This record gives sequence, structure tokens and C-alpha cells, in this order.
Amino acid sequence: MSGVGISRHRLEAGLDAIAAQEPAIARALDKVGYPAERIRDRGYRTMLRTIVGQQVSVAAADSVWRKLEALLGDAIPPEELLAAEFDALRACGLSRQKQGYARSLCELVTAGEVDFAALPADDEEAIEQLTRIKGIGRWSAEIYLLFAEGREDIWPAGDLAVQVGMGKLLGLTERPSEKETRALAESWRPHRGAAAVFIWHYYQNAAL
Repeated sequence: MSGVGISRHRLEAGLDAIAAQEPAIARALDKVGYPAERIRDRGYRTMLRTIVGQQVSVAAADSVWRKLEALLGDAIPPEELLAAEFDALRACGLSRQKQGYARSLCELVTAGEVDFAALPADDEEAIEQLTRIKGIGRWSAEIYLLFAEGREDIWPAGDLAVQVGMGKLLGLTERPSEKETRALAESWRPHRGAAAVFIWHYYQNAAL
């Protein structure tokens, strides 16, 4: 399945709506401009790739992924991964813990308990379903819904860069907590997904 994501047009429209009521966003947009789209493919492979990439470098994750594709085929079907030997997966670079996470994902997909083509429309229900997968916490579920599904009001308040960027954007003396970050963006509904993409863009801007 191809990615939906939040298109550039929708990002800009959402940010314009927030900027109309939030001077700090308006000023920041003038300084750094609109962010680029962040779109990932929808489906099981993207979530599996998330598991593979946890706590390792991009290069290491790429290496593991190539070995998995060589072993199981480009689609890495969940049934094939479940049937694979422990040592074969370990030779690809999957630790015992990550094999447990990957098998949890594959078991839920093959049982129809997680259907990436028909996740619940309610964001919290979708997050609850995705976090049934071992190794997938709220942040990973939110990132999937934002980048692969284009859920426009996803707000990953637990993300450190969002918290730091929020504090910088609003001129706060201390980094806001997750609870404070969530409260500060409450008035930005239903465009908090666009705000998150923008704050990452703002946080990463070397000129500021």
C-alpha cells in the first residue's frame, strides 16, 4: 500500500489555520518556511521496518533489512517470517528481543487482529490497536499514523524534539513536559499533525 501522509497542500493549509490564531507559529513560518512532506508507505512492512530500526543506526537497519529481503523476499510476508528459523533471523541481525517484536507483529497481522488497510478511524482506537504489537509504544504508533496514514490531528507530545521545539517556539524557559506539550497545542486542533511536522522542521533549522 502506498503512503497517504499529509500532502504539502494540506500541511500548508493546516499551518496557515494555526498561524491565524498563534503569532508564534506565524513568526516561525516567516523565518523557516513550510516543511517538506513526510510520507511513508502504509502497511505491515513499514511497521516491521520500525521494529528493525529501533535503537540502531540507519546503516545497521538498512543492512538487516537487505538480509531479511534476501532471506524472505522483498515483501517479507508475515507468514514467511513466522516460519523462519531463529538462527536464520539472527544471522540477518535480528536479536532475540526484536524477533519477539517481529513475531508479535506477524501473529497479529495473520490473525487479522491488526489490519493496516482498515485501522479504526478514531485516532486513540488506532493507537490502542497498534500498541498491541510488542515493542510498539505510543510514539511509534503516532508516527505511523501521521506519516503513513496522514492522520491530521496526531500530536506526538512525548517526542523530545517536539517538546524542545515547542519550548523554543513559544519562548519558554524550560522544556515543557509531555502533559504540558499536549495542553499547549490543544487549541491547534484539528491541525496538530501539521504543527508536529513544522516543529520538527523548526527544531532542525541550523539558522535559529
